[in-house]
Parts: sequence; C-alpha cells; structure tokens
Amino acid sequence: MSRKTKAIIIGAGPAGLTAAYKLLKTTDIHPVIIEETDSIGGISKTIDYKGNRMDIGGHRFFSKNQQVVDMWTELMPLQGEPAKDDRMLGRSVPLKKGGPDPEKTDRVMLIRNRVSRILYLRKFFDYPLSIKPATFINMGFKRTVKAGLGYIRSAISKRDEHSLKDFMINRFGEPLYEMFFEDYTEKVWGRNPGVIDASWGEQRIKGLSLSKAVLSVLKKPFVNKNNTKNVETSLIKTFYYPKKGPGQLWETLAKEIEKLGGEIHLNTKAVGFNVKNGVIESVTAEKDGVKENIEGDIFLSSMPIKDLVRALGSGVPQDVKQIAENLPYRDFITVGLLLKKLKLKNETNLKTVSNIVPDCWIYVQERDVKIGRIQIFNNWSPYMVKDLENTVWIGLEYFCNEGDSMWNMSDSEFIDFAVGELCKMDIIDKDDVLDATRIKVKKAYPAYFDSYKDIGRVREYLDTIDNLYCIGRNGQHRYNNMDHSMLTAMEAVECIRTGSKDKSRVWNVNTEKEYHEEK
Repeated sequence: MSRKTKAIIIGAGPAGLTAAYKLLKTTDIHPVIIEETDSIGGISKTIDYKGNRMDIGGHRFFSKNQQVVDMWTELMPLQGEPAKDDRMLGRSVPLKKGGPDPEKTDRVMLIRNRVSRILYLRKFFDYPLSIKPATFINMGFKRTVKAGLGYIRSAISKRDEHSLKDFMINRFGEPLYEMFFEDYTEKVWGRNPGVIDASWGEQRIKGLSLSKAVLSVLKKPFVNKNNTKNVETSLIKTFYYPKKGPGQLWETLAKEIEKLGGEIHLNTKAVGFNVKNGVIESVTAEKDGVKENIEGDIFLSSMPIKDLVRALGSGVPQDVKQIAENLPYRDFITVGLLLKKLKLKNETNLKTVSNIVPDCWIYVQERDVKIGRIQIFNNWSPYMVKDLENTVWIGLEYFCNEGDSMWNMSDSEFIDFAVGELCKMDIIDKDDVLDATRIKVKKAYPAYFDSYKDIGRVREYLDTIDNLYCIGRNGQHRYNNMDHSMLTAMEAVECIRTGSKDKSRVWNVNTEKEYHEEK
C-alpha cells in the first residue's frame, strides 16, 4: 500500500462510506472504516427476511445536489425514462430510452412514483395536504370552516417561533396543526411539539406551508418541470430507488471502496480515543472482546455525539460532557408483516399490482393507536417482495425509547399488539397474516429537546480537535436525510483535500431553509 496518510472513519453508513469513497477518488489518503454492527448502510440498510426485503424507515433517493445524484447514478445506473413530472433533480439527466433492464441486472436504480397519504378519521388525506374537494368532504363542513378561519388567523398574526408548535401553526393555522400534525409528531418524538425546538421544522419541513402547497397547484401548468430550484421537496412527485432497497446501493459502494484499496472492518466498535495536544493519535477499537489501538492521521466520526464525547475521555470539559450525555434520541421498532391482502381499497386512479393502495407510506394520525406509519414495500419496488402477485409485504413503524414498555415487549407480544392495531383500524384481517418479524433500532432519530439547545457548546469543543470531522446524522446530532449526510462527508473530504481548517462548511450542510421533507 503506497498510501501513507491514514483516515480512520467511524461508521459504515451513508456518511462514512461516502467519505471513504471520496478520499480514494480525490486524494492519496488510505481510509479505514470501523463499523460496530455486522452490516453496511446504518439505518439505510435493507434487511432480507425469507426473501422479502425491508427498508428501515423508508429512504427515498432524491436530492437537489447534483454531486450526490451523480454519485448515486454512477454506482447504480437509472432504468427507464423520467416520469413526466419528475422534479427530483437539480438539472435533467439524459437517459437512454428503456435504460438497463432490471430483469437482467440487479445493479439498477428505478424511478418510482411518490405517493404518501395521511390516515385520519379512518379516511385518506393527501400528504402534503391538497386543496381538493375530497379533502373538504373528508374533513366535513365544520372542520373545513374552522381550518380556513384558523389559517387566515395565522396568516394575519404570526407567533414568535420558540417551538415546533409555533413553527407549524404559523404555516398551517392552529386547527390544521391539531388535526394533522400534533398527534403524529408526539408519536414520533414522545414529546408535545410545544417543547421541541423550532429548528427541527426548519431542517425537516423548511419552507413548506399551506400557501406553498396551494401555489404549487396553481403554478403547475406554467412551470418548467425540470426546474426544481423553487420546488419544495415535500411536493416532489417522483424519486429514485435501488431495485432491492437502499441497502443495495450502500453494499455496492462498500465493494467499490474495497476494490479501490480501502478497508472496512465490521463488528468493530470505537470505544476510546487517545487525544494529545488537541490531536487524536489513535482510536481504541474492540472486536470480539479484544481491544486494539489503531493509529491514524485523520478521524471522521459518524457515531452518536453522546458516544463520541464519552469515548474522548477525561480531557473533555465537564459542561460538554453533561450536554452530550443528555442529548436525546428516539428509538425505532418496525414489524414486517406478510399478508394475503389488505382490506384497504384502491380508490385512486393509480394502477398497482393486485390493485392494492398505491402508497409508499401511510402516516397514521389516528389518536387511538400507537402506530406511526405503514410502509407498503410492494410500492417501493416490486423486487422487494418474494411473491408480488399473491402477497402484500408491509412495515409497521413505531417510535419509542429504549427500555420503555414497547421496547421491552417480546417479539411475539409486540407483533400481536401491532396486528391488533391494524385490525382495529380495519386495515387487515388477522386471518390474512402469513408471517411476521420485528426489528429494533437504537438511536434512529436525533431529537431536538432537553440539552439540544446547548449543542453549540459541544460543537465548539469538538472543533478544537484539529484532525476530527463530525459527519452524518448522528455524527452531528442532526435529523438529516441521506443526501445531506453524504454532503457532510463530501465537505469534510474537501476540507481535508484542500487543507482548509474551516469546519463550518461541514456543520452548515442542511442549515439552509430551502427544502427538505418531514419523514
């Protein structure tokens, strides 16, 4: 190996893998990835259960950053032509008619229709909310009048945005906030939006509002469909998706990294760092109970900030330790459910296999159940389902805290509980359940309350460590999507390549208020 400078990368998720790939492509630095688990992709991995594939949390591949899109399509070519209203890309991408045949190759990216709806009052509402007769019919006359008056009131008198509640009411009005946002958000975070920092809204739903949703409908006949500069991401109608789920792309990238000479060590946990005079000299890595010091010149961390600060040891100031230790996270449970059929009828004009509903996601706003979302994997990619013609493969998503009552249920108890909730909502019959599995994910979502308000102090300290770069969702304690996690890695590599000491460009990814999507 001719490479002399070594970069130690903590985590084999989108950020860590992107960092390694870019280092190999643009520098002579040798990347070494250490990953705590036995899999590639972080929470963007795909789980194979008896031939049916599960996407943990759902990952749409969309970005307004062309560098990200180019990397995706470099690794996995696109299949087919763009949909007529494809607004995903920063510029149009020329495609050969037909593209690669997905039946003949696994390494292909599909173009998918984006359909997400809200289940509320046991009825479907478009997400984002649309101005259609069906919306008002489903809401009923009294709710519609109340919502309209509430929106007018919010447009006339704006709140100071101290919380996520203030942020949402300013954009939708209080009645719509209470109907479509409050309960779902509380399911996700376990806290009322009134105590969640408003910056969560700035990073997740940014400029989206009811007025922009209406304006997008009015402007639709007159806009250039390939111009996405001023299109809210939550209004985008199509997205890209790897044939066999998001993990397929990250597994492809991992193989490419190793082919180019990079190293990836699974089941290897970073448990400590040796810091001297503001520089990390080595990481203590543990595998199978054996610890080893791995020396490096540069360190890129996508591990949770809480764990990173703890691993940095006794030299960390006490206030930084306390803030980091109290940073909150939300954990995640998903149940994969294989069914003969759904009871929900497809009453849209969209065609689907076996005439199931067309949704990728269904947001469950109902107050009498704990389930947050329902994924229908058939609609993400037909190759996610072993028997596409005769079965429906869905994911039931729950948000919880490690150690709480839901987390501590046995797998069989929790599956019975989840099936019962779907039966209660008349979505399935219990007799139609063919098989089920349960997956638990720790620290899936960095949360924006408790000590989060003081995270600037933690960042300030971490930036004093000259050769440390914090990247990715957990590495920055920021609720990023994949493209922004990748961009933090790209910016870090650019700093390293150019010798820049300005780490603000890494931290500032996804602080613009132009676009994003509430997941």
